[in-house]
Amino acid sequence: MPWNDKIECMPESELRNFQLEKLRETVAWAYERVPFYKQKFDEKGVRPDNIRHIEDIAKLPFTVKNDLRDNYPFGLCAVPMSEVVRVHASSGTTGKPITGPYTRGDMDCWGECMARNLWSAGIRPGDIVQNAYGYGLFTGGLGFHEGISRIGCVELPTSSGLTLRQVTLMQDFKVTALCCTPSYALTIEEQADEMGIDIRNLPLRVGVFGAEPWTPGMRKEIEERMGIKAMEAYGLTEIGGPGVSFDCDAQEGLHINEDHYLAEVLDPDTLEPIPLGEKGELVFTSLQRRAMPMIRYRTKDITRLYRDKCSCGRTLIRMDKISGRTDDMLIISGVNVFPSQIESLLLDIPEVEPQYVLVVRKKGHLDHLTVRVEAKREVYDIGPDKEAEVEKKIQDHIKGMLGIAVTVRLVEPKLIQRSEGKAKRILDERPKS
Repeated sequence: MPWNDKIECMPESELRNFQLEKLRETVAWAYERVPFYKQKFDEKGVRPDNIRHIEDIAKLPFTVKNDLRDNYPFGLCAVPMSEVVRVHASSGTTGKPITGPYTRGDMDCWGECMARNLWSAGIRPGDIVQNAYGYGLFTGGLGFHEGISRIGCVELPTSSGLTLRQVTLMQDFKVTALCCTPSYALTIEEQADEMGIDIRNLPLRVGVFGAEPWTPGMRKEIEERMGIKAMEAYGLTEIGGPGVSFDCDAQEGLHINEDHYLAEVLDPDTLEPIPLGEKGELVFTSLQRRAMPMIRYRTKDITRLYRDKCSCGRTLIRMDKISGRTDDMLIISGVNVFPSQIESLLLDIPEVEPQYVLVVRKKGHLDHLTVRVEAKREVYDIGPDKEAEVEKKIQDHIKGMLGIAVTVRLVEPKLIQRSEGKAKRILDERPKS
Protein backbone atom coordinates (compact mmCIF):
# COMPACT_ATOMS: atom_id res chain seq x y z
CA MET A 1 0.00 0.00 0.00
CA PRO A 2 1.52 3.39 -0.99
CA TRP A 3 1.92 6.20 1.55
CA ASN A 4 -0.59 8.37 -0.36
CA ASP A 5 -2.59 6.13 -2.68
CA LYS A 6 -4.91 8.99 -3.72
CA ILE A 7 -1.98 10.65 -5.51
CA GLU A 8 0.37 7.74 -6.16
CA CYS A 9 -2.36 5.62 -7.77
CA MET A 10 -4.33 8.45 -9.43
CA PRO A 11 -5.59 7.69 -12.97
CA GLU A 12 -3.32 9.26 -15.59
CA SER A 13 -6.03 11.56 -16.98
CA GLU A 14 -6.75 13.02 -13.53
CA LEU A 15 -3.06 13.39 -12.81
CA ARG A 16 -2.47 15.28 -16.08
CA ASN A 17 -5.35 17.64 -15.29
CA PHE A 18 -3.89 18.24 -11.82
CA GLN A 19 -0.45 18.92 -13.33
CA LEU A 20 -1.88 21.41 -15.82
CA GLU A 21 -3.66 23.31 -13.07
CA LYS A 22 -0.48 23.48 -10.96
CA LEU A 23 1.69 24.32 -13.98
CA ARG A 24 -0.47 27.32 -14.82
CA GLU A 25 -0.37 28.47 -11.19
CA THR A 26 3.42 28.10 -11.02
CA VAL A 27 4.07 29.89 -14.31
CA ALA A 28 1.89 32.83 -13.24
CA TRP A 29 3.54 32.87 -9.80
CA ALA A 30 7.06 32.94 -11.27
CA TYR A 31 6.16 35.55 -13.91
CA GLU A 32 4.61 37.91 -11.40
CA ARG A 33 7.16 37.53 -8.61
CA VAL A 34 10.59 36.74 -10.12
CA PRO A 35 12.06 39.44 -12.42
CA PHE A 36 14.40 36.87 -13.98
CA TYR A 37 11.47 34.78 -15.20
CA LYS A 38 9.44 37.78 -16.36
CA GLN A 39 12.38 38.86 -18.51
CA LYS A 40 12.94 35.35 -19.89
CA PHE A 41 9.23 34.93 -20.70
CA ASP A 42 9.04 38.34 -22.35
CA GLU A 43 12.12 37.59 -24.46
CA LYS A 44 10.39 34.45 -25.77
CA GLY A 45 7.12 36.29 -26.30
CA VAL A 46 5.20 33.99 -23.97
CA ARG A 47 2.82 34.89 -21.16
CA PRO A 48 1.26 32.73 -18.43
CA ASP A 49 -2.13 32.71 -20.19
CA ASN A 50 -0.46 31.02 -23.19
CA ILE A 51 -0.25 27.81 -21.14
CA ARG A 52 -3.52 26.01 -21.94
CA HIS A 53 -2.26 22.42 -22.32
CA ILE A 54 0.56 20.42 -20.74
CA GLU A 55 2.32 20.36 -24.11
CA ASP A 56 2.52 24.17 -24.00
CA ILE A 57 5.37 23.78 -21.56
CA ALA A 58 7.58 23.60 -24.66
CA LYS A 59 6.91 27.34 -25.16
CA LEU A 60 8.63 28.20 -21.88
CA PRO A 61 12.32 29.09 -21.46
CA PHE A 62 14.84 26.79 -19.82
CA THR A 63 16.62 27.38 -16.53
CA VAL A 64 20.25 26.24 -16.18
CA LYS A 65 22.64 26.06 -13.25
CA ASN A 66 24.44 29.27 -14.21
CA ASP A 67 21.14 31.13 -13.90
CA LEU A 68 21.04 30.14 -10.24
CA ARG A 69 24.66 31.18 -9.71
CA ASP A 70 24.14 34.50 -11.51
CA ASN A 71 21.19 35.25 -9.23
CA TYR A 72 22.96 34.20 -6.02
CA PRO A 73 21.85 34.23 -3.29
CA PHE A 74 18.12 35.03 -3.50
CA GLY A 75 17.51 36.62 -6.89
CA LEU A 76 15.17 33.76 -7.88
CA CYS A 77 13.23 33.82 -4.62
CA ALA A 78 9.53 34.50 -5.21
CA VAL A 79 8.61 35.41 -1.63
CA PRO A 80 9.94 37.92 0.92
CA MET A 81 12.54 36.49 3.30
CA SER A 82 10.03 36.90 6.11
CA GLU A 83 8.17 33.92 4.57
CA VAL A 84 11.29 31.75 4.24
CA VAL A 85 11.80 29.22 7.04
CA ARG A 86 14.94 27.45 5.80
CA VAL A 87 17.73 27.81 3.24
CA HIS A 88 19.83 24.96 1.87
CA ALA A 89 22.75 25.25 -0.54
CA SER A 90 25.08 23.12 -2.63
CA SER A 91 28.77 22.92 -1.82
CA GLY A 92 29.72 25.44 -4.49
CA THR A 93 32.87 23.52 -5.46
CA THR A 94 32.63 24.66 -9.11
CA GLY A 95 31.46 28.23 -8.47
CA LYS A 96 29.04 30.07 -6.25
CA PRO A 97 26.78 27.72 -4.29
CA ILE A 98 23.24 26.98 -5.43
CA THR A 99 20.82 28.24 -2.81
CA GLY A 100 17.40 26.76 -2.08
CA PRO A 101 14.99 28.73 0.11
CA TYR A 102 11.83 27.04 1.47
CA THR A 103 8.53 28.34 2.81
CA ARG A 104 6.68 26.38 5.48
CA GLY A 105 4.46 25.02 2.71
CA ASP A 106 7.54 23.95 0.73
CA MET A 107 8.82 22.08 3.78
CA ASP A 108 5.49 20.28 4.13
CA CYS A 109 5.63 19.24 0.47
CA TRP A 110 9.22 18.02 0.89
CA GLY A 111 8.28 15.96 3.93
CA GLU A 112 5.39 14.39 1.99
CA CYS A 113 7.64 13.43 -0.94
CA MET A 114 10.29 11.96 1.37
CA ALA A 115 7.67 10.00 3.32
CA ARG A 116 6.50 8.40 0.06
CA ASN A 117 10.12 7.56 -0.77
CA LEU A 118 10.89 5.91 2.56
CA TRP A 119 7.51 4.18 2.85
CA SER A 120 8.02 2.68 -0.60
CA ALA A 121 11.34 1.28 0.64
CA GLY A 122 9.46 -0.58 3.36
CA ILE A 123 10.29 1.74 6.27
CA ARG A 124 7.53 1.87 8.88
CA PRO A 125 6.80 3.31 12.34
CA GLY A 126 8.93 1.40 14.83
CA ASP A 127 11.92 1.17 12.51
CA ILE A 128 15.19 2.55 13.86
CA VAL A 129 16.60 4.62 11.00
CA GLN A 130 20.27 5.65 10.92
CA ASN A 131 20.46 8.88 8.92
CA ALA A 132 24.09 9.08 7.79
CA TYR A 133 23.60 11.75 5.15
CA GLY A 134 25.42 14.98 5.91
CA TYR A 135 23.45 17.47 7.98
CA GLY A 136 23.80 21.20 7.31
CA LEU A 137 23.44 23.15 4.08
CA PHE A 138 23.42 19.96 1.97
CA THR A 139 19.81 18.85 1.41
CA GLY A 140 20.47 15.16 2.15
CA GLY A 141 20.48 14.84 5.93
CA LEU A 142 17.64 17.22 6.75
CA GLY A 143 15.64 16.13 3.71
CA PHE A 144 15.61 12.53 4.92
CA HIS A 145 14.91 13.82 8.42
CA GLU A 146 11.65 15.36 7.14
CA GLY A 147 10.45 12.02 5.76
CA ILE A 148 11.56 9.96 8.75
CA SER A 149 9.72 12.35 11.07
CA ARG A 150 6.60 12.28 8.89
CA ILE A 151 6.39 8.47 9.07
CA GLY A 152 7.08 8.41 12.80
CA CYS A 153 10.21 6.25 12.95
CA VAL A 154 12.97 6.33 15.53
CA GLU A 155 15.68 8.46 13.93
CA LEU A 156 19.37 8.16 14.72
CA PRO A 157 20.78 11.41 13.21
CA THR A 158 24.43 10.39 12.96
CA SER A 159 25.19 12.58 9.91
CA SER A 160 28.18 11.48 7.82
CA GLY A 161 31.69 10.78 9.10
CA LEU A 162 33.06 9.13 12.26
CA THR A 163 32.58 5.79 10.54
CA LEU A 164 33.73 3.64 13.45
CA ARG A 165 31.02 5.22 15.59
CA GLN A 166 28.48 4.65 12.80
CA VAL A 167 29.14 0.92 13.00
CA THR A 168 29.12 0.84 16.81
CA LEU A 169 25.78 2.63 17.00
CA MET A 170 24.33 0.49 14.22
CA GLN A 171 25.16 -2.58 16.25
CA ASP A 172 24.26 -1.25 19.72
CA PHE A 173 21.01 0.48 18.74
CA LYS A 174 19.84 -2.42 16.55
CA VAL A 175 19.35 -0.18 13.53
CA THR A 176 16.95 -1.57 10.91
CA ALA A 177 17.31 1.02 8.11
CA LEU A 178 20.24 3.07 6.82
CA CYS A 179 20.15 6.29 4.77
CA CYS A 180 23.36 7.59 3.14
CA THR A 181 25.16 7.77 -0.19
CA PRO A 182 25.88 4.38 -1.80
CA SER A 183 29.63 4.95 -1.67
CA TYR A 184 29.44 5.70 2.06
CA ALA A 185 27.43 2.53 2.62
CA LEU A 186 30.41 0.58 1.27
CA THR A 187 32.73 2.59 3.53
CA ILE A 188 30.59 1.64 6.55
CA GLU A 189 30.65 -2.02 5.53
CA GLU A 190 34.46 -1.96 5.19
CA GLN A 191 34.81 -0.38 8.64
CA ALA A 192 32.54 -3.04 10.13
CA ASP A 193 34.65 -5.77 8.52
CA GLU A 194 37.82 -4.26 10.03
CA MET A 195 36.09 -4.32 13.45
CA GLY A 196 35.22 -7.98 13.00
CA ILE A 197 31.50 -7.23 12.67
CA ASP A 198 29.45 -8.86 9.91
CA ILE A 199 26.73 -6.35 9.07
CA ARG A 200 24.74 -9.17 7.51
CA ASN A 201 24.16 -10.55 11.01
CA LEU A 202 22.74 -7.26 12.36
CA PRO A 203 19.02 -6.31 12.31
CA LEU A 204 19.69 -3.91 9.39
CA ARG A 205 17.39 -4.90 6.51
CA VAL A 206 17.09 -1.93 4.12
CA GLY A 207 19.09 1.06 2.90
CA VAL A 208 17.88 4.12 1.02
CA PHE A 209 20.73 5.55 -1.02
CA GLY A 210 21.12 8.53 -3.35
CA ALA A 211 22.90 11.87 -3.97
CA GLU A 212 25.28 10.30 -6.51
CA PRO A 213 24.96 8.08 -9.59
CA TRP A 214 25.24 4.35 -8.92
CA THR A 215 24.83 1.41 -11.23
CA PRO A 216 22.72 -1.75 -10.84
CA GLY A 217 26.03 -3.53 -10.30
CA MET A 218 26.81 -1.28 -7.34
CA ARG A 219 23.32 -1.97 -5.93
CA LYS A 220 24.01 -5.71 -6.12
CA GLU A 221 27.42 -5.27 -4.48
CA ILE A 222 25.90 -3.35 -1.55
CA GLU A 223 23.07 -5.85 -1.13
CA GLU A 224 25.44 -8.82 -1.06
CA ARG A 225 27.98 -7.22 1.27
CA MET A 226 25.44 -5.82 3.72
CA GLY A 227 22.64 -8.37 3.43
CA ILE A 228 20.01 -5.70 2.83
CA LYS A 229 17.60 -4.42 0.20
CA ALA A 230 19.18 -1.35 -1.43
CA MET A 231 16.59 1.24 -2.50
CA GLU A 232 17.07 4.59 -4.23
CA ALA A 233 16.18 8.22 -3.63
CA TYR A 234 16.71 10.72 -6.46
CA GLY A 235 16.65 14.49 -6.23
CA LEU A 236 18.72 17.62 -6.65
CA THR A 237 19.26 20.82 -4.69
CA GLU A 238 18.07 23.01 -7.54
CA ILE A 239 14.48 21.79 -7.43
CA GLY A 240 14.17 21.01 -3.74
CA GLY A 241 16.46 18.14 -2.69
CA PRO A 242 15.85 14.37 -2.42
CA GLY A 243 12.36 12.96 -2.85
CA VAL A 244 11.86 13.79 -6.52
CA SER A 245 11.64 10.10 -7.46
CA PHE A 246 12.00 6.77 -5.69
CA ASP A 247 12.22 2.99 -5.93
CA CYS A 248 9.35 0.61 -5.28
CA ASP A 249 9.45 -3.15 -4.58
CA ALA A 250 9.62 -3.90 -8.30
CA GLN A 251 12.83 -1.85 -8.69
CA GLU A 252 12.01 -1.33 -12.35
CA GLY A 253 12.57 2.41 -12.51
CA LEU A 254 12.01 5.30 -10.12
CA HIS A 255 8.51 6.73 -9.64
CA ILE A 256 8.47 10.52 -10.02
CA ASN A 257 6.29 12.50 -7.60
CA GLU A 258 4.33 13.95 -10.50
CA ASP A 259 2.04 16.12 -8.41
CA HIS A 260 5.17 18.09 -7.45
CA TYR A 261 7.46 17.70 -10.47
CA LEU A 262 6.63 17.76 -14.18
CA ALA A 263 9.29 15.77 -16.04
CA GLU A 264 10.40 16.00 -19.67
CA VAL A 265 13.14 14.12 -21.51
CA LEU A 266 14.65 16.07 -24.40
CA ASP A 267 17.26 15.50 -27.06
CA PRO A 268 20.36 17.04 -25.38
CA ASP A 269 21.54 18.54 -28.69
CA THR A 270 18.31 19.96 -30.15
CA LEU A 271 16.38 20.30 -26.84
CA GLU A 272 13.33 18.97 -28.64
CA PRO A 273 10.99 16.45 -26.93
CA ILE A 274 11.63 12.78 -27.61
CA PRO A 275 9.15 9.89 -27.27
CA LEU A 276 8.63 8.01 -24.02
CA GLY A 277 11.13 5.18 -23.72
CA GLU A 278 14.01 6.98 -25.47
CA LYS A 279 17.06 8.29 -23.64
CA GLY A 280 17.71 11.99 -23.33
CA GLU A 281 18.28 14.85 -20.90
CA LEU A 282 15.94 15.08 -17.93
CA VAL A 283 14.21 18.45 -17.42
CA PHE A 284 12.02 19.32 -14.42
CA THR A 285 9.46 21.99 -13.64
CA SER A 286 8.38 22.32 -10.01
CA LEU A 287 4.59 22.44 -9.61
CA GLN A 288 3.98 23.37 -5.98
CA ARG A 289 7.17 25.10 -4.84
CA ARG A 290 6.61 28.67 -3.72
CA ALA A 291 9.88 30.10 -2.41
CA MET A 292 11.91 29.27 -5.53
CA PRO A 293 9.86 27.85 -8.41
CA MET A 294 11.91 26.20 -11.13
CA ILE A 295 10.78 26.40 -14.76
CA ARG A 296 12.18 23.73 -17.11
CA TYR A 297 15.39 23.15 -15.16
CA ARG A 298 17.96 21.26 -17.23
CA THR A 299 19.40 18.62 -14.88
CA LYS A 300 22.06 17.36 -17.34
CA ASP A 301 21.10 13.83 -16.17
CA ILE A 302 20.59 11.20 -18.86
CA THR A 303 17.62 8.84 -18.50
CA ARG A 304 14.35 7.77 -20.12
CA LEU A 305 10.71 8.01 -19.03
CA TYR A 306 8.00 5.37 -19.34
CA ARG A 307 4.46 4.95 -18.12
CA ASP A 308 4.02 1.18 -18.30
CA LYS A 309 1.84 -0.29 -15.57
CA CYS A 310 3.91 -1.06 -12.48
CA SER A 311 3.30 -4.16 -10.38
CA CYS A 312 3.31 -1.99 -7.22
CA GLY A 313 0.06 -0.33 -8.33
CA ARG A 314 1.46 3.19 -8.60
CA THR A 315 0.51 5.14 -11.71
CA LEU A 316 3.28 7.74 -11.34
CA ILE A 317 5.53 7.93 -14.38
CA ARG A 318 8.89 6.18 -14.00
CA MET A 319 12.44 7.12 -14.92
CA ASP A 320 15.43 4.84 -15.34
CA LYS A 321 18.35 5.07 -12.96
CA ILE A 322 20.57 7.90 -14.18
CA SER A 323 23.03 6.47 -16.71
CA GLY A 324 25.27 9.56 -16.77
CA ARG A 325 25.40 13.32 -16.93
CA THR A 326 26.05 15.32 -20.05
CA ASP A 327 28.62 17.41 -18.17
CA ASP A 328 30.39 14.26 -16.80
CA MET A 329 30.67 12.67 -20.23
CA LEU A 330 34.23 11.97 -21.38
CA ILE A 331 35.28 11.73 -25.03
CA ILE A 332 37.99 9.09 -25.30
CA SER A 333 39.30 8.19 -28.76
CA GLY A 334 36.20 9.80 -30.24
CA VAL A 335 33.84 7.67 -28.12
CA ASN A 336 31.40 9.17 -25.60
CA VAL A 337 31.97 7.49 -22.24
CA PHE A 338 30.15 7.98 -18.92
CA PRO A 339 31.80 7.06 -15.58
CA SER A 340 28.83 4.79 -14.82
CA GLN A 341 29.75 2.65 -17.84
CA ILE A 342 33.26 2.12 -16.49
CA GLU A 343 31.88 1.34 -13.02
CA SER A 344 29.53 -1.27 -14.44
CA LEU A 345 32.40 -3.01 -16.24
CA LEU A 346 34.70 -2.94 -13.20
CA LEU A 347 32.00 -4.64 -11.16
CA ASP A 348 32.17 -7.55 -13.63
CA ILE A 349 35.73 -8.26 -12.43
CA PRO A 350 35.85 -10.40 -9.27
CA GLU A 351 39.50 -9.56 -8.51
CA VAL A 352 38.85 -5.89 -7.69
CA GLU A 353 37.00 -3.83 -5.10
CA PRO A 354 34.26 -1.32 -6.07
CA GLN A 355 36.64 1.57 -5.35
CA TYR A 356 38.04 3.44 -8.34
CA VAL A 357 39.11 6.80 -9.76
CA LEU A 358 39.14 7.82 -13.42
CA VAL A 359 42.13 10.01 -14.29
CA VAL A 360 41.88 12.07 -17.49
CA ARG A 361 45.07 13.43 -19.06
CA LYS A 362 46.16 14.74 -22.44
CA LYS A 363 48.11 12.34 -24.66
CA GLY A 364 49.17 14.41 -27.63
CA HIS A 365 46.02 16.16 -28.83
CA LEU A 366 43.66 13.52 -27.45
CA ASP A 367 42.26 12.79 -24.01
CA HIS A 368 43.49 9.57 -22.41
CA LEU A 369 41.85 7.70 -19.56
CA THR A 370 43.63 5.87 -16.75
CA VAL A 371 41.49 3.71 -14.49
CA ARG A 372 42.85 3.31 -10.98
CA VAL A 373 41.05 0.52 -9.15
CA GLU A 374 41.75 -1.26 -5.89
CA ALA A 375 42.74 -4.91 -6.04
CA LYS A 376 41.30 -7.32 -3.51
CA ARG A 377 43.83 -8.09 -0.80
CA GLU A 378 44.31 -11.71 -1.84
CA VAL A 379 45.02 -10.59 -5.43
CA TYR A 380 47.37 -7.74 -4.49
CA ASP A 381 49.42 -9.97 -2.18
CA ILE A 382 50.24 -12.43 -4.99
CA GLY A 383 52.46 -9.80 -6.60
CA PRO A 384 53.18 -7.86 -9.81
CA ASP A 385 52.57 -10.70 -12.27
CA LYS A 386 49.03 -11.20 -10.97
CA GLU A 387 48.43 -7.42 -11.00
CA ALA A 388 49.51 -7.22 -14.65
CA GLU A 389 47.22 -10.15 -15.51
CA VAL A 390 44.19 -8.46 -13.93
CA GLU A 391 45.04 -5.07 -15.45
CA LYS A 392 45.08 -6.62 -18.92
CA LYS A 393 41.83 -8.45 -18.18
CA ILE A 394 40.13 -5.16 -17.33
CA GLN A 395 41.67 -3.32 -20.30
CA ASP A 396 40.45 -6.03 -22.67
CA HIS A 397 36.98 -6.00 -21.09
CA ILE A 398 36.64 -2.24 -21.50
CA LYS A 399 38.04 -2.37 -25.04
CA GLY A 400 35.65 -5.16 -25.98
CA MET A 401 32.57 -3.48 -24.51
CA LEU A 402 33.21 0.23 -25.17
CA GLY A 403 35.73 0.13 -28.00
CA ILE A 404 38.28 2.37 -26.25
CA ALA A 405 41.84 1.78 -25.10
CA VAL A 406 42.49 2.77 -21.50
CA THR A 407 45.33 2.31 -19.06
CA VAL A 408 44.42 0.30 -15.95
CA ARG A 409 46.43 0.52 -12.74
CA LEU A 410 45.64 -1.82 -9.85
CA VAL A 411 46.41 -0.16 -6.54
CA GLU A 412 46.75 -1.43 -2.99
CA PRO A 413 43.54 -2.06 -1.03
CA LYS A 414 42.32 0.99 0.96
CA LEU A 415 44.56 3.36 -1.05
CA ILE A 416 41.72 5.26 -2.73
CA GLN A 417 40.20 7.85 -0.43
CA ARG A 418 36.87 6.77 1.03
CA SER A 419 33.78 8.92 0.72
CA GLU A 420 31.69 10.20 3.60
CA GLY A 421 29.33 11.88 1.15
CA LYS A 422 29.42 12.05 -2.62
CA ALA A 423 32.28 10.03 -4.08
CA LYS A 424 34.74 11.85 -6.34
CA ARG A 425 35.20 9.52 -9.29
CA ILE A 426 36.90 11.76 -11.89
CA LEU A 427 40.32 13.36 -11.52
CA ASP A 428 40.87 15.78 -14.39
CA GLU A 429 44.59 16.41 -14.87
CA ARG A 430 44.27 18.07 -18.28
CA PRO A 431 45.98 21.48 -18.62
CA LYS A 432 43.61 24.33 -17.84
CA SER A 433 43.12 26.58 -20.86
